[in-house]
Amino acid sequence: MRRLYAVLINVYMFLIGGFVYCLLEVVTRRRSHISMYLAGGLCFVVIGYVDERLGEKHGKIMKMFVSALIITMVEFVIGLVVNVWLRLNVWDYKDMPFNIMGQICPVFTLLWFVVSYGALGLNKVIRPVFIRNFNK
Repeated sequence: MRRLYAVLINVYMFLIGGFVYCLLEVVTRRRSHISMYLAGGLCFVVIGYVDERLGEKHGKIMKMFVSALIITMVEFVIGLVVNVWLRLNVWDYKDMPFNIMGQICPVFTLLWFVVSYGALGLNKVIRPVFIRNFNK
């Protein structure tokens, strides 16, 4: 039963992460895409694991650094599938300095570093609520 609870918590975290990410995109870019929902959900779940695994012995800055790298890697993989393979052109960073295949760039990795602060904080608030409710 505990395994089912863990899966359900991750599903809820995925749904919340995807929603929040798309909301941020709509507010900043006035549009989003289903692939961004998938990326946001996956990143939010993985950031939760980063927070748990690194624990209190590692500071918030280290967790933000690792989270930013993870978000960048997820963005790269999803970009390769969605933008390169499927040619949907959801985003294109080719005009940005030091971009890699137009899918990722250091400027956005810095942005993900900042955004991960909020994701880590939100994760710390939401995950315990689900855990408490499933343990009743």
